[in-house]
Amino acid sequence: MTRSSDPQQRPRRLGLTRADLDALPNYVPGRSPADLARELGLPEAIKLASNEVPYGPLPGVVEAVTEAVAGVHRYPDMGVVALRETLAERYGVNADRIATGCGSVALAEHLARATCLPGDEILYSWRSFEAYPIIAATTGATSIRVPNTPDHGHDLPAMAAAVTDRTRMILVCNPNNPTGTALRRAELDRFLADVPDDVLVILDEAYREFVTDPDVPDGLATYADRPNVVVLRTLSKAWGLAGLRIGFLVAHPEVAAAVRKVVTPFSTSMAAQAGALAALAQEDEVRRRCALVVAERERVTEALRKLLPDVPESQANFVWLPLGDRAAAFSAACEARGVIVRPFQGDGVRVTIGTPEENDAFLAVAETALG
Repeated sequence: MTRSSDPQQRPRRLGLTRADLDALPNYVPGRSPADLARELGLPEAIKLASNEVPYGPLPGVVEAVTEAVAGVHRYPDMGVVALRETLAERYGVNADRIATGCGSVALAEHLARATCLPGDEILYSWRSFEAYPIIAATTGATSIRVPNTPDHGHDLPAMAAAVTDRTRMILVCNPNNPTGTALRRAELDRFLADVPDDVLVILDEAYREFVTDPDVPDGLATYADRPNVVVLRTLSKAWGLAGLRIGFLVAHPEVAAAVRKVVTPFSTSMAAQAGALAALAQEDEVRRRCALVVAERERVTEALRKLLPDVPESQANFVWLPLGDRAAAFSAACEARGVIVRPFQGDGVRVTIGTPEENDAFLAVAETALG
């Protein structure tokens, strides 16, 4: 194609990417502990920023993945049949209600693509999972953020009141990331009764395995039979597969089928599926590890409340320090002592529960910085 050399005849040049993305913050992963250790001249640094479980892969996972990668010259099963059938049996649902993807966050993005057109609204609490604004923006939907309650949880009455005729999807993170707070059944029942049937409600339960409060409902057992409710789960956290990136959803068959249409083909690798199947066979070990995390969560929370009384109760594998404008300074103080945490400047700091030794190191820094 020949282009005109006359500037007046050239079409107006547009940017090569969408201008609205300039204002969108990047997703911030936890800092590399190896980089920090080199920077400080330490043998190692402690990473408590990414909500990983610190006990290594579950038994059998490495062997299953090793065996699977011998076939990496072939495409994986696009239907992820073996994993979907195993999940269906474990959770007592039909396999046609399950879709898998590259972590639960990818499935949330696929749900947005399956439900929203430009100008539609995606509603969520804020602060909540930092990927939600990115998901909304990249879909072309409008983010509607409803401020958290003073005790750092979802304000469900305000969220219900914010629903309009343009609302297509509502994201409810339970327990909430990054604050760890959890919604109980009575308030979720009222909320779902108030939401119109043509609005999809996504219950993001990435941290469900760490919940100990009996009043916090299991979304799969309690709400998954509702046509407009989708339950997200991940194998990245309690199941120890963060590096393999695999999550799943349970939804009405029509919704699950729509998601499977828009999922990137072959996005669940053969290594991920093999690792997931091996992990799911280790349920007793997962429960044991979660119990260790919960015990440490309670110990760390009790110690932090002596320094910062407003630390909320967490039902996840992390705790929230509502430090507001002091968040960045506190995070920097931790890094100076070789401990990586996750600051959200203006709001607070999220700290993953690690091993007892890692938690002791963090508490020593916190006592100095907050005492």
